[in-house]
Formats: sequence, C-alpha cells, structure tokens
Amino acid sequence: MDPAYVAILSVLFLFSLHRFLSHHRRRSSKVVVNGKNNLGTHHRLPPGPPAIPVLGHLHLLEKPIHAALSRLAKQYGPLFSLRMGSRPAMVVSSAELARVCFTEHDVTFATRPRFPSFDLVSFGGTTLPTSRYGPYWRNLRRVATVHLLSAHRVTCMLPVVSGEVRAMARRMYRAAAAAGPRGAARVELKRRLFELSLSALMETIARTKTSRGEGSGAGAAAGDDRDMAPETQEFKEALDEFIPLVGAANVWDFLPVLRWLDVLGVRRRILAAVGRRDAFLRRLIDAERRRMEEGDDGGGEGEKKSMIAVLLTLQKTEPEVYTDATIMALCTSMFTGGAETTATTAEWAMSLLLNHPDVLKKAQAEIDASVGTSRLVTPADVPRLAYLQCIINETLRQYPAVPTLVPHESTADCKVGGHDVPRGTMLLVNAYAIHRDPAAAWGPDPDAFRPERFEDGKAEGKFMIAFGMGRRKCPGETLALRTVGLVLGTLIQCFDWDTVDGGKVDMAEGVGITLPRAVPLEAMCTPRQTMRGVLREL
Repeated sequence: MDPAYVAILSVLFLFSLHRFLSHHRRRSSKVVVNGKNNLGTHHRLPPGPPAIPVLGHLHLLEKPIHAALSRLAKQYGPLFSLRMGSRPAMVVSSAELARVCFTEHDVTFATRPRFPSFDLVSFGGTTLPTSRYGPYWRNLRRVATVHLLSAHRVTCMLPVVSGEVRAMARRMYRAAAAAGPRGAARVELKRRLFELSLSALMETIARTKTSRGEGSGAGAAAGDDRDMAPETQEFKEALDEFIPLVGAANVWDFLPVLRWLDVLGVRRRILAAVGRRDAFLRRLIDAERRRMEEGDDGGGEGEKKSMIAVLLTLQKTEPEVYTDATIMALCTSMFTGGAETTATTAEWAMSLLLNHPDVLKKAQAEIDASVGTSRLVTPADVPRLAYLQCIINETLRQYPAVPTLVPHESTADCKVGGHDVPRGTMLLVNAYAIHRDPAAAWGPDPDAFRPERFEDGKAEGKFMIAFGMGRRKCPGETLALRTVGLVLGTLIQCFDWDTVDGGKVDMAEGVGITLPRAVPLEAMCTPRQTMRGVLREL
C-alpha cells in the first residue's frame, strides 16, 4: 500500500465506521412506495471488486495506475466498475468497448470530471483538455484548430522545430568533441528533448527563446552550447512538480478529509508550482502586448504571427471572451501538452532503440539511403521515412504519453457492453492495456518491441488511441508526430548510441497523468563518422 495511506488510516477509520454503519441502517429501513423501494431503479452495473467504506477502491490503485487497472481487468474483464472515494467510475480496457464509448456515446462521454487538483493547475478547469463540454470548450477547440494548430500553421512551425533540432545536434556534437579521443558524450536525453520541444513552442507561441544566449535556434553563434535560461528552467521544474500530483490516481482528489487537513501537503505543493508557472506565462503575455503596443505586428501576418499575438488580437474584438486568463489557459495547454508529451515520447523511443540496436541500425540504413550523409534530415523527409514512422508508431503503441487518457464523464445514462452506466460516471480508458492486448490483433507477443508490425500496411485497421478519440481527441497530434519524427530522425542519422554502462536500459515507468520514465534516460552518443563533416558546419 502507498505510504500515504498509513498517515491517514487513523482518521479514515472513524469515517469508515460511520459510513459503514449508516449504509446498513439505510438498507435495513427501506421504504416501499407503489411496489418500489427507495433505492430507485436497479442498475446492471459492470462487475467490480469489493469496495470498502469511504475509500471505495482507492486502496487497489497502486501507481502507476494503468498497471493497477490492467491487473484488475485480468480479474474482472475489459469493462469493470470502481468507486473512487464516493465517485463512481468505469474502466474500459478493450478496443471494441472504447470504440463504443467514443463513437456511439461520444457526446455522452465528451465532458470532463472536475478534480480539485486539476482545478488548481488548469485555471479552474478552463484549459482545453480539462474544460467541461459545452460552448466554452467548443470555442477553445475552434481557436486551437483554426488559429493555433491548423495544418498550414503546423507547416509554418516546422522550420522553427528544425532550427531547434539542429541546435541540439550541434551542442551534442561539441560535447562529444570535447570528451576526448573516444568522442563520446554522456547525455541526459529527457532534459535535451524537453529543452528542444519547449524552445520550439516558445518561439512560435511567444517569439522568445529558452536558452540563456540568443543562439539556441538556427544560425546560432558558434560557441553557444549553454542550457536553458533560469526562468525556463523554473517553468520545467514547476511542471515536474505538479504533473505527478494530478490525475485519476491522486487520492487527494477523492477524499475531502485530505484536502481539509492537507495532510500530504498536496495543495501547498501544487499552488507553489502553479504560481511559478503562471508568473512565467504572464511575463510572456505582457512582453507580447508591449511589443504590439509599440507597433510590432506580432511577427507578421496570419500564420507568421506568434500565437499570443493572435490571441491578443482576438482579445481586442472580444475582450470578455479572450481574457488574459483564457490566453494563459490556452498557452498552458500548448506548453504542457506539447513539450512534456513530445519529449516523453521521444525519450521512450530512444530507450527502446538502445535496447534494440538492430532496429537502430536498420533506421540508420534507411536514412542513409533516402537522405544521404551530406545534409541533415528535413521536415519534408520525415513522412517518406517509412521505417522511422514504424518506430514512432510502435513506441506510441507501447508507451502512450497519457496511458489512461484524460478522464471522461458521462452526462446521461447509457449502456456499454450490455451494462448500465449512470450519469455522472467517470470513464477511464486504459490505452496502455488496449495497445498491449493480444486480442486486439497485435499478435501473440504484444509486449515485444517490433516496428515491423506497422510495415507494408500490416497495422491497417488495428486500434490505437495514443491521442484519444472522438470529440476530445488531442488537436496537436500532427505537430507532435512531425516533431518526434524530426527529432528521432536527426538523433539516429547523426550519432551512434550506447548505454552508459553497456547493459540494458531499465524500462521502469514513473507516475503521473503522463507516462514518464522512472529514471531520466542517460546515454552515450558518438558522432557517426559519415556525418562529422555536416555536424562541424552546424
């Protein structure tokens, strides 16, 4: 059991005893009216494990939650019920049932449950991923898809991403050159990948950079290999602090006594981290507003404008709709959803490649044959690198960035898999389990890393929901896939890779609403002999 429970058992015992006795008193004093008892209409709910008073099934949800839910699914089936404190929940672990939820009942499950932890980090549940379904969310979605993440805008963003990828390759090459005769540098990949993702987003969202110097992008000064600026490092640390504290496995959300007493300090820790994040966002918005007041057009017209400039322009026409709080909420969605999940996916991909050097060599051979060794991979090359796309798809299959997706909630009674789902039921879809389900046509060994599953159309018709499905599907999917492809393609093309100790990479998973590694990936990179000439010119 999680050590957190030990600290609160004495308090919960009294609540548990009271609820347990009250429950039995109510059952023994049922009132029958017109032949029906006062418990209302009987529901044929999905099966589930026995619950205990007050906690419900929280004691069963050890972290990481997707693993705990997978174990329960083996015992109770692909559709089962839970009670999270006093909140009813339903867990789906099969492709067939997920399709039902997000096609036949898409509108019913289109809203989000309210969590106290989510409210603290999402401006009261007003970010794009966390807001309730309705006019406000539809407007946010329209702004995101039309103004911020349209296909044309993503295309315009790719040169910025490419510049940041080149800068990362340059820094890694120089680190390797400084390492001595062997020319191998020890690299903490998660930090490098997060810096790259955040820097690309910073330039497109706010026309600023994340590095201390001016040369983090294309055309940087020759000696500029410095890390993130202090305020950007603070932003990253804020995300690292609160991301593990939010999500469906956070008992703090389901037990009011924990929030009243804040025994675990969750509220204090979240608010401190959110305060640092919000100060960072306010600085970005205020800086862009000052530039626009001074006659700067926000970086150009249409898709060349910074995203904040687009939102501030909308604010002038509808100030009551596009408040600063709404702009901050949209920026938070972009930064958190873009930088964190993209970096995490690329880190898992590199972890898998380090454990499967034969796959790495095959990917290098494909890039050498298609792109050559006289230039770097470009955004235009990525869609044509079929095996690289297979590697990305297989990584997302095995390690979806949000393994149980963002929780949904039913707004009406419905039926799923022959069972009743009452209004107000939280829906958890275990994408991690669905992607590893042998019954989902992934073959007899779904836990094995085999990019070849996706070669030559073999995966056509197979079910993957790494970015969600239906109305609440992630609108940043195209940008994420293009960014991960360019990052991985460059790392594979430019460097040979090995583990720090020569052994296997530990694939232990961390906790949080996303799926981080338990320990950030470190690896040894050596510039490939055939690419040294290109790397020297960066």
